[in-house]
Amino acid sequence: MTAGRGAALAVGVVFGLTLCWSGMSDPEVIRGALLLEQSYLFLFFASAVLTAAVGQALLRRVRARALLADEEIVVSRQQPERRHVVGGFVFGLGWGVANVCPGPIATQLGEGIPWALFTMTGVVVGILIFFRRGEKETEPASDGHEKQSARPQPRPRIREEPSGVG
Repeated sequence: MTAGRGAALAVGVVFGLTLCWSGMSDPEVIRGALLLEQSYLFLFFASAVLTAAVGQALLRRVRARALLADEEIVVSRQQPERRHVVGGFVFGLGWGVANVCPGPIATQLGEGIPWALFTMTGVVVGILIFFRRGEKETEPASDGHEKQSARPQPRPRIREEPSGVG
């Protein structure tokens, strides 16, 4: 396992444990927050946003570099677009119906909760629909020119070079 994958695994395990410990994988806790009966999750979210904002400001100030990719960390600002609003609406609708979002679905699977298979299936189907829609937007047009998608293209993955030690 490469260092990058090991670090990603460690972050994922810590994140999953935090979700379980905080109660964010429990649909009753999520339902209570969505019905505005409990402030616990909102305070938890607020602390996460505050932590991220402070961390982002520090990264900008010191012009930090990524530990594993050795690239400068660039945080860009983007004006909200229609796709952000629609995506937020769909995400919120799914969250309200299922009482869970993708992170807690993974922790529920890890906890052995059977209904998480259905919600994870919904997430996977939604992702597949999203990618297929994006593929259709870049198919060649009838005039032979390629149609350009308005959606930003994903950044290319960083290739790991062999270390030369052997």
